[in-house]
Amino acid sequence: MSTTKDKPTGEYREYLPDLGIPRFTTMKAQDAHEYAHAFKTKHIPPWLYALYEHWRDLYEEPFQGITTDGNVRPNLFTLQDEGLPIESIVTSVQNLSKLLSDEQRKTLSYHIDSPEWRTWSNPEFLLAHKGLRLDEVDTSIRDAILKVLETTLSPEGYDKAVKAMQINHFLGELVESPQVMNEFSYNFVLFGRPSTTRPWGWSFYGHHLCINVFLYKGQLVVSPWFTGAEPNEIDSGPHKGTRILQVEEALGLQLMQSLPADVQQKAQTYKQMIDPEMPAGRINKDDQRHLCGAYRDNRKIPYEGVLVSDFTADQKNLVYEVLQQYLLYLPQRSRDIKIAEISRFESETYFSWIGGFADEDPFYYRIQSPVILVEFDHHSGVFLTNEEPKKFHIHTLLRTPNAGDYGNALRPLIPPVESTVGKHITW
Repeated sequence: MSTTKDKPTGEYREYLPDLGIPRFTTMKAQDAHEYAHAFKTKHIPPWLYALYEHWRDLYEEPFQGITTDGNVRPNLFTLQDEGLPIESIVTSVQNLSKLLSDEQRKTLSYHIDSPEWRTWSNPEFLLAHKGLRLDEVDTSIRDAILKVLETTLSPEGYDKAVKAMQINHFLGELVESPQVMNEFSYNFVLFGRPSTTRPWGWSFYGHHLCINVFLYKGQLVVSPWFTGAEPNEIDSGPHKGTRILQVEEALGLQLMQSLPADVQQKAQTYKQMIDPEMPAGRINKDDQRHLCGAYRDNRKIPYEGVLVSDFTADQKNLVYEVLQQYLLYLPQRSRDIKIAEISRFESETYFSWIGGFADEDPFYYRIQSPVILVEFDHHSGVFLTNEEPKKFHIHTLLRTPNAGDYGNALRPLIPPVESTVGKHITW
């Protein structure tokens, strides 16, 4: 049985890069905008630029949502009161607004139905610059933006986000490029007018942390989101001991190890992390085994693996413990409501696995149902030099299939009058 390692291991230090190579000497001399401009004009690295070009093509597609076969299942989501403190959240944005110039308010704000919702991405490159970037504004504005996050998310979810930002700063120090990667190298964007009675939302995105939030009265959708870390620990400096994503790792492995051998075999869709049996396109250098990363809003993802409804009670409990971690950004009541919603589709919930499942093996897993899709993946190095996936570089994400991302499935249910009028901030 796997156990959670409570302390950083420092294993990643075996794979620290040579900072004397051109990649890093150039990077540390650039700010985020110069770095992104060089990428877009020089097309280096070519593999990532090719992916960026593919993302631009995907962005041109009208939003449909993640499905299993290209057909969105209707009537899966409902308007409901989750007891969200919407007045406090709106007040936090109003307090932010008071600190902004007219130009900053304009820069921050997009229409509720703007396709720019979909232009978030998790690489360190600032590929789509919108809203306000925290490391380019006054400390008071930065703190006010973080207060919006803190007021919206659960305390433990906000803590996780802050730790991801701190780890990003730590990586920036490791590769001597803090202008590109630091604790505040993230953009914040508003969609719609913040209101207690009409729909609106916000997006917060940057390297290894992207959170999209849709709000309507007392209801909250946090989807899609992406959280990663390379390395997933800080082993020196003022935040020494900080670590994230190890709980999702340990619980997923514990679940796989708990299954009988024949069920493990069915769950294991591929035995190797880079498997010759994988079809073309199943893996790429950036997303690696992930299927639902940035710009994959319309991907068709057939179910794989084994049905959760066939698990024992203890194994089902482990599934829901995993999902609790993936729903951590939600306040507790919203989280409980979402778990209840997921449980209604237990007979259509699948668990699948790639890689080995001994204690030290890197792995990928996915839990997928009509109303949630989560992925966990150990990656090879991007800044570190490990060519094979290692357990210190982790990517995780959550999607809401069948048009649930960005609150899209809820929007047609909102009465038209409430879509256009109501108590809101006057910018």
